[in-house]
Amino acid sequence: MIYWRSLCCFGLLAGMAGHGMAGETFSVTASAFAQGQPIPARFALAGDNRSPELRVENTPEKARTLVLIVDDPDAPSGVWTHWLVWNLSADTRSIAEGTLPSEAREGQNSFGHVRYDGPSPPSGTHRYFFRLYALDTTLSLTTGSSRAALEAAMDGHIVGITETFGTYSASP
Repeated sequence: MIYWRSLCCFGLLAGMAGHGMAGETFSVTASAFAQGQPIPARFALAGDNRSPELRVENTPEKARTLVLIVDDPDAPSGVWTHWLVWNLSADTRSIAEGTLPSEAREGQNSFGHVRYDGPSPPSGTHRYFFRLYALDTTLSLTTGSSRAALEAAMDGHIVGITETFGTYSASP
């Protein structure tokens, strides 16, 4: 699974290709919440179910496209995928709230939908990771492809990885 391979090799990738222009670090941030802080309810499945605005900085020079994977590693059944997006332009600096650039494609999430589905923990507080991959290629996947197909297509093409995360708690 690319997620685990990516974590194991992240240090190597960061040192080798995770930097953008002038040695700046590749990064993704959410304007609605700080790293590790609560995600506002409007982005939850039971809220407005809108994706938060994301800002991208210092994309690696070798990148042609970006992939975004949003998931919850704390789900009782294992990692739960909330959003799969690929073929974002490497020039992307912002993904506006509730929208997606026209060139991007979406895959099927763990809810069975081809869209963003926000936090919806069954109990307790969960972490939601917004992981951005810089790729040296454009992917030839059809809309609605699975996470496994996306990860297989990404294999060998990752030139940078960054992430941010927020938390969300189940209603009492």
